[in-house]
Amino acid sequence: MKELFKDKEHLVRAAGLMVVGMIGFLVLRGVLIPADYGELGHYRASALDDNRAVPLHYAGRAVCESCHDDVAEERAGGAHQRVGCEACHGALFVHAEDPDALVPELPSVTPLCVSCHAARVAKPDWYPQVEPGEHSGGEACDECHMPHAPGI
Repeated sequence: MKELFKDKEHLVRAAGLMVVGMIGFLVLRGVLIPADYGELGHYRASALDDNRAVPLHYAGRAVCESCHDDVAEERAGGAHQRVGCEACHGALFVHAEDPDALVPELPSVTPLCVSCHAARVAKPDWYPQVEPGEHSGGEACDECHMPHAPGI
């Protein structure tokens, strides 16, 4: 057995490096990982407070529909019924809190429609797609389609 470990210096060096590496890992882990990590799962519990501190930008469809019930009725059953209001009209939390503080602008219709409905190879066949130049002959989309219920 003595013959087996006669040149053990390289084993001692490797073991020493392994111990130094493990200690270094534990020290770095203690420094880099926040104290509240893992309290509520695989994330920082204080991330919830960080997210609450970010000011709101979007009001949400329910808030929009509480004042604009005519538009909600128009959208019901239409192709755009599941599209959120602010997807087209932009973030309107400020408007929802105080309608006079921000008057939303109507979006430029054709570029907005084309951003979703321009023909792309990656889109499924069932998704309505158009070649803008060929489809409308230069007319704005809302000449033939109503944006909230875009049937013809």
